[in-house]
Amino acid sequence: MNFDLAKKLREGTMKAHTMAENVGFVKCFLKGVVEKNSYRKLVSGFYYIYSELEEQMYLHRDHPALGKIYFPLINRRRSLEKDLNFYYGDNWQDLLVASPKTQAYVQRIREISGTQPELLIAHSYTRYMGDLSGGQILKKIAQRALNLSNGQGTSFYEFQDVADAKQFKALYRQRLNEISLDETMVERIVDEANTAFSLNMNLFKEIEGSFIKAIGNVLFNTLTRQRTSGSTEIEAAQ
Repeated sequence: MNFDLAKKLREGTMKAHTMAENVGFVKCFLKGVVEKNSYRKLVSGFYYIYSELEEQMYLHRDHPALGKIYFPLINRRRSLEKDLNFYYGDNWQDLLVASPKTQAYVQRIREISGTQPELLIAHSYTRYMGDLSGGQILKKIAQRALNLSNGQGTSFYEFQDVADAKQFKALYRQRLNEISLDETMVERIVDEANTAFSLNMNLFKEIEGSFIKAIGNVLFNTLTRQRTSGSTEIEAAQ
């Protein structure tokens, strides 16, 4: 049976999306306060997460559900490797260590891949649709805050093989809605998308400690006192 899975995912994760944007680290980011060491920790966490997600999606590329949204052209691992080389140097692989919250995120992806691979839809949707939407806002903020140019340090946000992001997102939503699922599985996928947001929030909060040390408690408290107006939620829905 077919449901409007794209709509259910968007509406079912609105609250989680707002909660994620209210994490202190993200609030500061949206207000243009980005600290290099904290940002590169985020990039390194994403490297492990996307590497696992993309490996599992590849393994299930012929799955009747996952095959519908298997688009290698949006894979992020290679782009993240470029950013890691920029932030850590040529020996970046020797310097990276997956943090506890990163490990938990990776383990969740690996777990559902082995037990109920349909739930990977939730992680693919949450990550890639976010990157193609609100992620483009974050790219511009990072470029200004860290004085970056010519794509240096922000390859993660560059989708060189996607000619038109809006058209691609429409195609992705169409493919989501073509997947034949029962109502119970649809609910599980929406629940898993909320789990994905929670895992992201845990990663942000983990990085927040070093971020506060870098910018100072007073500045952090000032920046996070009020809800930011730079929300990415509207952009993500387009």
